[in-house]
Amino acid sequence: MNSLKVTVIIPAFNEAEVIGGLVSKLRKKYPEYRVIVINDGSKDDTEQKALAAGAEVFNHPYNIGNGAAIKSGIRIADGDIFVFMDGDGQHDPDDIEKLIKYIPAFDMVVGARAFQDNSNFGRALGNQAYNWLASYVAKFNIQDLTSGFRVVKADVARNFLYMLPNTYSYPTTLTLGVLRGGWSVQYEPIHMKNRQTGKSNINTFKDGVRFFMIITKICTLYSPMRVFLPVSLVMFLTGFFYYIYTFILHTRFTNMSALLFTTSIVIFMMGLVSEQICQMRSERRGSDRIMEDFRKNNSDQT
Repeated sequence: MNSLKVTVIIPAFNEAEVIGGLVSKLRKKYPEYRVIVINDGSKDDTEQKALAAGAEVFNHPYNIGNGAAIKSGIRIADGDIFVFMDGDGQHDPDDIEKLIKYIPAFDMVVGARAFQDNSNFGRALGNQAYNWLASYVAKFNIQDLTSGFRVVKADVARNFLYMLPNTYSYPTTLTLGVLRGGWSVQYEPIHMKNRQTGKSNINTFKDGVRFFMIITKICTLYSPMRVFLPVSLVMFLTGFFYYIYTFILHTRFTNMSALLFTTSIVIFMMGLVSEQICQMRSERRGSDRIMEDFRKNNSDQT
């Protein structure tokens, strides 16, 4: 583990009051780590405070988004392991040790927040609902879908760079992509600190809809039948019960029932085709990964 190079990537937007202390603690506790702060178009002294504390700073010309900052960090970072953490002071650098101890046994380790660590009860319930939905999609117990505090192997993070959105929903995409792509994930309980300055920029409704859409898109990309089959079943049952209803009242089979039955069959067949395409895509990616590892091992030996 000591031979693995670690890079800490911190997206920051107007975090001048806390970023210096966060970087200073990281530099003191982990002097061998590379610390990169992505200044996402801040209007305050975030850049100067981070530089003074000993971080490398990469600037966005304007505010693009938390996910975009993470993507910039992945592009410019080197090393074997990436640590993603927020720049608002809520993540404790001491917890990095708790997460990184699982590497290289696991490909990604996520800091799981407790229910009471959410900023309000409504958001806590929303996060729990998305955890349940994502767990169904991934066939894995996802304890914290939206946590921004995680440790990821560098090659795994780069593999999903093209999929990550520019918004706060990047943890959702990364988590589901890693799980459905066949990599391993571990959750480790952490305690979130109270936000020291300002307030969260996450909108419960707007970002909640975005999280739902991302879960659906990832599901159709990696496991289409998890979406198509329930929809097909709902259409079939609706048509069946509607047929029973109209048969009892009017003793006939209606056009609506026929439409619902036909639609359910079409959706089911679309799911089968999508599943086959997904399977062929996964097999090709797996073959490419094996060949890449083979070439890498040969080059190391020579």
